[in-house]
Parts: sequence; structure tokens; C-alpha cells
Amino acid sequence: MEKEQTTPLRKIIHIDMDAFYASIEQRDHPEYRGRPIVVGGGPEGRGGVVATASYEARKFGIRSAMPSKRAQQLCPDAIFIRPRFDAYREASRKIREIFRRYTDLIEPLSLDEAYLDVTTDKQNIGSAIEIAKLIKQAIRDELQLTASAGVSVNKFVAKIASDMQKPDGLTFIGPSAVESFMEKLPVEKFFGVGKVTADKMKRMGLFTGADLKKLSEADLVQHFGKTGRFYYRIVRGIDERPVEPHRETKSLSAEDTFPYDLTTLEEMNGELDKISQVVHERLLKYGLKGRTITLKIKYSDFRQITRNQSFPYPLNDLPTIRATAKQLLAATDPEDKKIRLLGVGLSNFHDPPPPPPGHAAQLELF
Repeated sequence: MEKEQTTPLRKIIHIDMDAFYASIEQRDHPEYRGRPIVVGGGPEGRGGVVATASYEARKFGIRSAMPSKRAQQLCPDAIFIRPRFDAYREASRKIREIFRRYTDLIEPLSLDEAYLDVTTDKQNIGSAIEIAKLIKQAIRDELQLTASAGVSVNKFVAKIASDMQKPDGLTFIGPSAVESFMEKLPVEKFFGVGKVTADKMKRMGLFTGADLKKLSEADLVQHFGKTGRFYYRIVRGIDERPVEPHRETKSLSAEDTFPYDLTTLEEMNGELDKISQVVHERLLKYGLKGRTITLKIKYSDFRQITRNQSFPYPLNDLPTIRATAKQLLAATDPEDKKIRLLGVGLSNFHDPPPPPPGHAAQLELF
């Protein structure tokens, strides 16, 4: 068994803005307040994708990454608004200025959420709960927005805690409560557990952290690969990951597993349009541009391949992402093949040295 954490307990805050984009739209446009707002692509034509929705819209079951056409079906009165990323980035900048009043150890995860390590804070307040309250109040007073906060001794628990009393929540999970908290946590709330893994766990009779805790580390690794080591430690309240102010995002992607196998190029390209739009909106949300576009394909027999194309310059525009994904797909001769999953991603976010004159984009197939 691995040696358990012996370093002093940290004070970690996870701040997560409440329906960030939609709340900014409602703040800036009084006529939207109290109404179901959907920020993202509209439902017209092929339809876009929901980036976020106001709490009034979420009551109808509308959620992020949902097709806008489906959102309109769930709530015909929903108001669809195109994102204003400049406004969201400006609000995010001001929020981080508030964070910096208390600590420089800030790890942004996106425009609307971040980890803060306040083990030692600039104002010598000493209490992470008090700092979280002050941050929430400053965001409300200065930006007319609300945030939810989770406070605990590590990143994992703080992030889960911030989601427990939304909106405008503040949840503290103290050191003595962490392990019992993890035991009660549903498996689908664990890092890296998507729908497929959650279903696998439940078929094994694993429904909560307490169930996972019954398995040895070797058993967890056998069933779930290297992530099993993380499950083994985190269910015991051990998460030693530091808050990283300069954490690099190495890739960003989206994928979809289909309810039936795709067999025509028209179906495949239609799905790539939707997935590419999700990737595009996430790139804008994180303020990223990448030089490598990757296509992921999983066939009905679970065979999986990737194809990618690198460019000599960083990009994040939707037409290029869509067109490149379709070109990479066409190069695999997809007609009449049964495809159960497609994914699109961008990576290589650092600007390279200027390319030599006449340099063309490289197409890598492997």
C-alpha cells in the first residue's frame, strides 16, 4: 500500500460561477431576467449546440452540449442567444483580480471556474471559509453575478463540494469528514468516470465510494487501468495534486457515441458538424488556438483509429475544424463501414517558430 499523505493539510477553494454566460446575458439585458435563456447555437437549420443555460431553462432538462433543437423541444419558450465571448472573458478577468486579493496560487480551469490555494493567504485571514465568503460577496457586489464555492483539504473534494448547493452555494468538507464524504459519493461523480465506466462499475456491484473502497489497488487497476490507482487513493481522501498556476492545457476534444452505427458519409459528416461546433465553442471558452486537429473513429467492432493534420499556425475557427475533420474522415474510406463513435480534438497550443517560406501543412496518418 502506498504511503499516505503526511504533509500539512492544505486549504483549497474551488470557485464555480453559476450559469456564467447566461447570468451575464441576464445581467446585461434586464428583459432576459427570470426567463429561460440558452446561450449557444440556435436551433435553425442543422441546429447548434447549447453552451450553457440559465437556471430557468435547466428546470426543463436543458443542459450544456445538448443539441439546440432538443433544447427547443424541451422548452419552446426558450430564448436562444449567440455567445458574446469578449464579455465573458472580461468578466473572467475581473473575477481573477478578486482572487488575487487573497492568493497568487490560482489554477483557472476555464473562464468560469478555478482552484485557489489559500493555505497561506495574502491578508492573513487564515480561514478558507471566510475567504470564500469574501470572494463570493465581492463577485456579487462588483459584478452582479453569483458564484458557488467548495472548501476542503484537496482539489477533488473542493470541486465536488462547489456543486452541492448551487446556485450561490458554499460547502465546506472538513478534514475529519472527507473520507466519509468520499464513501457516500456515487461512482459517477468520481474523476474519469463517464457513462460507460459508471455502467461497468454498477454491473460489478460498485455504486458508491464505499463499494470501491472494498477493492484492493491491484483489483482497481486490473478493472480500470491506471485510473484505478487514483480511485484507490481518492476514496481514502488522498489527493496530493497541487494548485498549478501555470498548468498547461495540452489538448481539447469532444466525442459522441451514437445510439446506432453510422453507415453513410452523410450521417458521419452531419455528426462531425455537431461535434466540431462543441469543440469550437470550448476553444473560445478557454481562449485557445491549436495547430493540430485530430479525428478519432471507433468502429462497431471496437477497433479504434486516429488521424490528424497539423498546421503551421494556431487556429480555432469552426469552418477549418469542420472541413479538416471531414477530410480526415474521407481519407479513411468510410462508406459502408459501421462507426459507433466519432471525436474531434485540437492540440499543440503553443505557437511554433515561424515556418520557412512555402511551408505547407503536414498531413499525418497513423
